[in-house]
Amino acid sequence: MSLLLEVRDLTAFYGDAQALFGIDFGLAAGETVAVIGANGAGKSTFMKAVTGLVKTPADAIRFQGEPIGGLRPGEIVKRGIALVPEGRRLFPSLSVEENLAVGSFSRRPGPWSIERLFKLFPILAEKRAQPATSLSGGQQQMVAIGRALMSNPTLLLCDELSLGLAPIVIKEIYDALPTLCAEGMTVVIVEQDVAMAQRVSQRIYCFQEGRVSLQGRSDGLTREQISQAYFGLDAGARPQAASRA
Repeated sequence: MSLLLEVRDLTAFYGDAQALFGIDFGLAAGETVAVIGANGAGKSTFMKAVTGLVKTPADAIRFQGEPIGGLRPGEIVKRGIALVPEGRRLFPSLSVEENLAVGSFSRRPGPWSIERLFKLFPILAEKRAQPATSLSGGQQQMVAIGRALMSNPTLLLCDELSLGLAPIVIKEIYDALPTLCAEGMTVVIVEQDVAMAQRVSQRIYCFQEGRVSLQGRSDGLTREQISQAYFGLDAGARPQAASRA
């Protein structure tokens, strides 16, 4: 099977501290894959590595058959990879509409425009002229997703979409996911909520201490398997809150 994204023996460092140890990861076009793991497991570092925010060996990451490790983030966006970062990272001096427009700097052709985003998230149309950071957390997350979509990516990486949001807001955001997948977009989601990760993805990778501790089909992995891979514990010793990081 030809892979859209192929990661082989990926290592990553912050100074002298190693954060990723030999990560292997494969993603076919059209898949939705979830990455789970406890805090500090290396999930966000992995996303930053794929998008050029953390330096990596050139051949460790291949996208559409071409090596992209070590490329600058802007070049990776132009090739069709966009990141919804943890914490949203909106521009506080810009309005909602201006933050969305920033995402189109790569000028990649595709179906996404500001008006289409307003149809996907109607509340943003109502607040288009407001400073983006004046919105609620859930609305800011919608802006962050929309900004990434404005680059018309082939691969969308979403880091901690539900972090700090109310359940009803999380549902509203994830309800938009089928629309993205219907366009043939490939999606990787880093998610705290294991049950949600299983529900919205076809496959799961679990990270532990910078390594892949488990991978498999989302509907084929048991709670015991995930608990052991997630926490490094025997299934019988797992914490009661095993569904959350």
